[in-house]
Amino acid sequence: MKFNIGALALAVGLFWGGSILLVGVANLIWPGYGQMFLQLAASIYPGYRGGASFGQVVIGTLYGLVDGAIGGAIFAWLHNWLTTFFRPAA
Repeated sequence: MKFNIGALALAVGLFWGGSILLVGVANLIWPGYGQMFLQLAASIYPGYRGGASFGQVVIGTLYGLVDGAIGGAIFAWLHNWLTTFFRPAA
């Protein structure tokens, strides 16, 4: 079975970006919520501070969308490539 690279890239990008968006918005509503998760993301993405502002939530979400899409595409490509070496016997 092969993965559709574009579909997996989009799905993972939306999932990761949505995760950062959801935690970021929850942090705006309930200060302190998910702070460690946001600080982890801030340590990875330059320009993102994980602060409690709407602009930072948008920046983190965009980083998550792009990062997740790239990671999903690499995973799908790698899976498709490796399946050529490990095909089950028919």
